[in-house]
Amino acid sequence: QVQLVESGGGLVQAGGSLRLSCAASARTFSSFAMGWFRQAPGKEREFVAGINWTGARTNYGDSVKGRFTISRDNAKNMVYLQMNNLKPEDTAVYYCAAKSVDVTVVAALYRYWGQGTQVTVSS
Repeated sequence: QVQLVESGGGLVQAGGSLRLSCAASARTFSSFAMGWFRQAPGKEREFVAGINWTGARTNYGDSVKGRFTISRDNAKNMVYLQMNNLKPEDTAVYYCAAKSVDVTVVAALYRYWGQGTQVTVSS
C-alpha cells in the first residue's frame, strides 16, 4: 500500500512559478515509477510528467515541455514538480500517482493516487 500526499498548490499570476511536492509513505518507494497528472473542470485527466524509479529517465506532456521539471528524492520518499512560466491553461487539480515498473502516460495504469492539489494561474 502506498499513500501519496500532494502539497504546494496555490494561486499564481501568469509567468510565475510553483513547486509541487508529493510525499509517499512506502518502504519500497524507490521501486515505483511516479507521475504527475492534472485535471481541469470538464476535461479528462492529462499526463503532465513522469519519472522512473532511479530518476534517470523522465518524460513530459507536450503542453509542459521546457517549462516543468519532475524530480525525485528516494532518500526522502519525495517527488517534485517544478512549474515555471505558468499559463492560465495550466489551471487544474494536480495529482501525484505511483505504479510499478516503468513510467507510462496512461492514467489507468497507475495504482496509487494522491488527493490532489489545486493550481490556479491568473492572467
